[in-house]
Amino acid sequence: MASGITPKLALRSARGVEVWKPDQQQKQLDFIPDTSFNPDQSKSCRAIVYSPDGRFLAWANGATVQLCRVADNVKVIASLPRPKACYLQFSPRGTYLMTWEVYTENPKDAVREKPNLFVFRADTGEELFSVIQKRHHEWQMHWSSDESLSALLVGGEVLFYDHADPSVNGFARAVKRLGGLRNGGVSVAPGSSPPHIAVYIPGTKGAPSMCRLFKYPNLEMSQPIASKSFFQADKVEMMWNRKGTGLILMTSTDVDQSGESYYGKQALHYMTPKGDSCAIQLKAEGPIHDVAWNPKSTEFCVVYGFMPARATLFNLKCDAVYDFEPGNRNSVYYNGFGNLIVFGGFGNLSGYIETWDLNRRKQLSSFKAPDTTQLEWSPTGDKFLTATTAPRLRMANGFKVWHYSGALLTEYSWTGELLEVIWQKLDPSAIKETAISDEKVAGIVSATPQASKQKYVPPGARNNIVITGSGQKIDLRPPIPGLPPGYRSSVQIKQAKKNKKKAAAAAPDLTATEDGNAGEVAAEKPQKQKKQGKKQGTANGTVDAANGNVANAKTTAEDAPSGDNNNADDETAVAGGKQKKPITGDPEKDKRIRTIYRKLKEIKQLKEQVAGGKQLTNTQTVKLNSEADLAQQLEALKMP
Repeated sequence: MASGITPKLALRSARGVEVWKPDQQQKQLDFIPDTSFNPDQSKSCRAIVYSPDGRFLAWANGATVQLCRVADNVKVIASLPRPKACYLQFSPRGTYLMTWEVYTENPKDAVREKPNLFVFRADTGEELFSVIQKRHHEWQMHWSSDESLSALLVGGEVLFYDHADPSVNGFARAVKRLGGLRNGGVSVAPGSSPPHIAVYIPGTKGAPSMCRLFKYPNLEMSQPIASKSFFQADKVEMMWNRKGTGLILMTSTDVDQSGESYYGKQALHYMTPKGDSCAIQLKAEGPIHDVAWNPKSTEFCVVYGFMPARATLFNLKCDAVYDFEPGNRNSVYYNGFGNLIVFGGFGNLSGYIETWDLNRRKQLSSFKAPDTTQLEWSPTGDKFLTATTAPRLRMANGFKVWHYSGALLTEYSWTGELLEVIWQKLDPSAIKETAISDEKVAGIVSATPQASKQKYVPPGARNNIVITGSGQKIDLRPPIPGLPPGYRSSVQIKQAKKNKKKAAAAAPDLTATEDGNAGEVAAEKPQKQKKQGKKQGTANGTVDAANGNVANAKTTAEDAPSGDNNNADDETAVAGGKQKKPITGDPEKDKRIRTIYRKLKEIKQLKEQVAGGKQLTNTQTVKLNSEADLAQQLEALKMP
């Protein structure tokens, strides 16, 4: 590999928590269980997380929160008594661990309201702070990059805690408060300290929603350093770049009043600590699928629009600097160095993946990773993993590791349910930026079976669809109650028309006579042709019915072929009585042709009965399936 380093993997599944390390004995990338880690075999593990610097690993196993120090030998620091914890998060430098559990009240307890958000010191497991946090969305504390300041939104008020002095418990009291943010939000900018603070204030009674920027500790609501107001915003997501010099606001509504989208309406806005603010203009209508900042903080990428979706790079002035080709994508991921980007098409898409070299604006690979529910770049920046996990998908769980060139490095199929796979974080000073090359890395061939191309048949239609020898499908199900017999949807009618055109192009010419001169026969008795065409139907009408167009099959005199060979019962008047008209000139052939016509007529009547809801016997079904063979016999007999 380019970096020469491969981090470990932590896996959370229905059989517990495991840590795997790369196998140094293999030439190809391979992972084996780390013997220095004692697997947790609890079947109810709810969360797992590495600290940002990779020093600590924590997981919630349904009984306790296990806090470990990651070194040559994994050592358990503490077992925190939080059995209901379902969310875990470390502070930016890994000094503190936060746990959150669903808030509940028990009227029988002496103390009805109990804290559900806890903060522990990571290197000792000591509990430092607890509070009631009823918010499920954005439950966590927000930290400055150097951990000198933390902010927590509780009950519409932001509480600020000072941690500049490590020897003093900064959670003892709040040094600042900022109110008036019920149902709002707060975000602390990364970068230098003191940090900038962004707050979101929802609009009420026709007033617009607002986002305001402050420079801590100046938090006067009437004197922000930047402000942006907008209507149609039920929710706002605030995204800072890594340096804290730019803030993207993605606003969304629960309902789109224009009716253009079922999922509501979205918009993007941009703010800077310098006081600038603007709306980000996109070049296509449609939903905003994903937004991501480049870790270099010089640009950001937006994936938007109806499929095939567009992807555009914007600079810090919100000018579009590059447009990627439209594709089947709905997510975007930067590697840790910002020189590679991955576009993914997951969820209702088929797992499309593209990797791009951002410095050269060049696509490096394009492939598929079907059923992907999770994608994460390795801290080394030269490979990433894709995983199929529960509860999103409970079948064929497992994970794969890919090189940015598109080579599959390794894959593992999981027995049972795999819930999560994460890379161990690394100290940024221990790794260098990956040099991008066009060289293809040798990989392995995936053992995952390809998706079946067979068309899906609903359970109610199984064993009720008859397929003839020509590949034609006949639905033997009775009509839907409340709908008239022979009812067909617009899609079925459209498909029947296509089948009719195909059948008309491939059907045998039943109007040709022995010498091929059909025009003379057709011109001999035009009036008789017209009457017979209206009364008896045409061979083309039979083909139309064979293609499923039973309810709407109508024949016209213009579509009818020559009457000389149209029906087995055709007769001509001669002296002394009626005589069958010759078709080919060979009495034996003519007899067999008339027999086939009679059988085709009976098949047509059976189809009309099926359209009317009648259940066919086995003998009738066999007769219905013989239509294609009869047509082939008829074509052979008509040949001179």
